Amino acid sequence: MSRIAVIGAGAWGTGLAIVLGRKGTHQVRLWVNEPDLCESIARSGINERFLPGFKLPESIAPTSDLNTALDAAEIVVSVMPSQHCRALFERMTPALRPEMIFVSCTKGLEDGTLLRMTEVIGDVLRSRKFTARVGALSGPSFAKEVARGDPTAVTVASVDGDVTRAVQQAFNDSRFRVYTNDDVIGVELGGALKNIIAIAAGVCDGLGLGHNSVAALITRGLAEVARLVVACGGRLDTMAGLAGLGDLVLTCTGDLSRNRSVGVELGKGRKLSDIIGGMHGAVAEGVFTTKAAVGLARKKHIEMPITEQMFAILENGKAPQQAIEELMTRAARSEIH
Repeated sequence: MSRIAVIGAGAWGTGLAIVLGRKGTHQVRLWVNEPDLCESIARSGINERFLPGFKLPESIAPTSDLNTALDAAEIVVSVMPSQHCRALFERMTPALRPEMIFVSCTKGLEDGTLLRMTEVIGDVLRSRKFTARVGALSGPSFAKEVARGDPTAVTVASVDGDVTRAVQQAFNDSRFRVYTNDDVIGVELGGALKNIIAIAAGVCDGLGLGHNSVAALITRGLAEVARLVVACGGRLDTMAGLAGLGDLVLTCTGDLSRNRSVGVELGKGRKLSDIIGGMHGAVAEGVFTTKAAVGLARKKHIEMPITEQMFAILENGKAPQQAIEELMTRAARSEIH
């Protein structure tokens, strides 16, 4: 029995714990930030707050103590919100060891530093004088459908082939298929940036626009995400895969997408603060990633008009209808440039 620590008990962390727990070959410790929620999960076997209706396998043990979660763990699955990644890893460092494998499943960028999550983890662990064996897992995967056992395909990326093979073996089963990739930059940026485009897709829906508008948005959104990925050293072919097009289409069109849902409410005229306040602790990563994405695009001198307009809506309160009009009235140009 291998030991795996899942750090973060939101919907996605709980869904991944269920995937690992149902195999019957792992002892899974699920770290829950809120002690009251941890007690509730331990009592009922269900995460009623973030993933109601799904019984956790008996091989999953919830805990609100980080040292207990990490004790003797071989694989550490990182599923906390992006804005908490650095602080949590700094808290965890005394219990971390060089032989551990770290799997980042958080789709976001760190505000200020503009770092991807594997870069944040590596940065923190260098202070412990060891190089992290780290990979990033991403792809089209709603937590509810993963927990239900719907066939799902994702990819795990690392520059270390031993890491990708170990993660693939740990997660892979007949309902959760894991592919491997060595383009960490492309996989992480694709997963983070698609959330911004999903907010824009939701705005279209909230404004009452039809399928033409959303199809155009997804296509042009993929184009600008791909430009930034390539500028940062990632590969274009990754954007045609699960962490690129696959995740983008799912998040822009699926009703379970929190980022799309935020956009829908913005398109209807609601204020962002009211929308976030009504999410009951759930996180729409695109809200936090947009500012960092704009900063990274400007640093790399990459044009990202959809991302810029979402930044104006989220940060400056720009009217969604005005943002759409400005996107449509930009100077005419060739599609391929």
